Amino acid sequence: MQTTLIVFVIIFGLIIILYYVAKAKMKNIPMVSDHENIINITENNFNQYTKGNIVLVDFWAGWCAPCKMMAPILNDVANDLNGNYKVGKVDIEKFQSLANKFKVRSIPTLILLKDGKEINRFVGVKQKDFLIKEINKVK
Repeated sequence: MQTTLIVFVIIFGLIIILYYVAKAKMKNIPMVSDHENIINITENNFNQYTKGNIVLVDFWAGWCAPCKMMAPILNDVANDLNGNYKVGKVDIEKFQSLANKFKVRSIPTLILLKDGKEINRFVGVKQKDFLIKEINKVK
């Protein structure tokens, strides 16, 4: 019984150590610069950029490691899109009213908009091919 308890405590301790090591590494992920085609969406320019367009909007925050992981993927998506298809980003810390308007509860949340209206929503890190496929479904 004591041996089992000791083994359990050691395993539990290792899991806790691994968790904190992984968390520290995730915090140190560098920010990637946005592609020139990515729009920084604010409360003031939201209607201007979404009206008459299909826009994939990334709701993100600077402290969010998965959001940092999405940045290069969104850069690739923005590079491949043209016409009325666009990629935008909303910093939820600066523009909480937009996050509240779309009921964003976790980040990253990607919302596909057509004429400013939500068509689809994706939560978490998604791959480029998946996003391109979903964007192309919208006519």
